[in-house]
Amino acid sequence: MTYWALNAVFLALVVIVTVVAVVVVVRRNAALRRTTAGVFGMTLGILLVLTAIFDNVMIAIGLVGYDAGRISGAFVGIAPLEDFAYALAAVFLLPSLWLLLGRRDGKNQ
Repeated sequence: MTYWALNAVFLALVVIVTVVAVVVVVRRNAALRRTTAGVFGMTLGILLVLTAIFDNVMIAIGLVGYDAGRISGAFVGIAPLEDFAYALAAVFLLPSLWLLLGRRDGKNQ
């Protein structure tokens, strides 16, 4: 199994949860609609830059290695592009779950 195939399983789940969160929570809340795209975009940009920096460092010092037969061959520096799927998943999955599960006191935002 390639890293992209493995990522596809998790990213499909992320897409489903994110779509549900948008349909169920964000569509009903005008304040969230105004801020959601900007916050997601800014967070994604920052996390992708940090992922690029730290993944390249970890690979360069030999902390992490990849099976050459399982990667696509596309790189950002020396980090395979597949590595960025985890940052992408985190940016969308965690806030979506937070929105769907609501606050601890039982009140949705």
